Amino acid sequence: MPGHTRPCVTLAASGNQPAIDLPAIGQGTWYMGEGLAPRQDEVRALQQGLSLGMRLIDTAEMYADGGAEEVVGEAIRDCRDEAFIVSKVYPWNAGRDSAIEACERSLSRLGTDHIDLYLLHWPGSIPLEETWEAFDRLREQGKILRFGVSNFDVDDMQQLHALPGGEQCAVNQVLYHLGSRGIEHSLLPWQRRHGLPTMAYCPLAQGGRLRQRLLDSDAVRAVAQVHDATPAQVLLAWTIRPAEGRHDVIAIPKAVQPAHVAANAAALELRLSDDDLAALDEAFPAPERKPPLDII
Repeated sequence: MPGHTRPCVTLAASGNQPAIDLPAIGQGTWYMGEGLAPRQDEVRALQQGLSLGMRLIDTAEMYADGGAEEVVGEAIRDCRDEAFIVSKVYPWNAGRDSAIEACERSLSRLGTDHIDLYLLHWPGSIPLEETWEAFDRLREQGKILRFGVSNFDVDDMQQLHALPGGEQCAVNQVLYHLGSRGIEHSLLPWQRRHGLPTMAYCPLAQGGRLRQRLLDSDAVRAVAQVHDATPAQVLLAWTIRPAEGRHDVIAIPKAVQPAHVAANAAALELRLSDDDLAALDEAFPAPERKPPLDII
């Protein structure tokens, strides 16, 4: 259904940064830089995604031990202003001084002077107050523009929100897809009450049986047929579906093949009907009790 406005998610103003609207589908880089695909293909895929409007690129110092950040750096070398770069710091590198050093290493690999959004990759043993202090210093220095967290469950978010400056958290990045809906019980409602957007990693599920079960599902295939879309596009459109008329979930699928990159971008145009959503809910219902946070 081309012709309508593509769904965007708004990140609130932060420090001296105004609010910003980002397309609801970005690009992931997990497993890039590991030699699984030719490096030039990975670079080209990210550049293709940027040209198709998927300007958010998510990476981390963990991915390929910094190799993914180097791939991103090569991809954005001549188009830095077109990209919104997200990177993540290891929990054990998130200390008062170690976070500064880790960020500077990431900046060097990315070949840029700032990271648009910097996340604590998962909760660790370093006190959150210390990490938040370091993130605030990095923002004051202009090395990062916003900061947030990843793999935080609702109790972690409550602890963070109670800290001075806790409300400065820009996003929480978690595993979320049609086959993993645990965040819908407690975490997603909490984040929505506090106006905190969600980034969904592995929105097509990690490779293997679960992904294939989703892609081969009769319900998913039936919805795809109605919209002349692929099952993967249905999964992406489901992940970023609006809540109460508002988009607040950004999906970050990873793709290297040109056809997959184009299909991911085209999923921004796919609107699922109430009947579509009801059919998918019936096939893959949300949990009735809170499960542990799903993490890969």
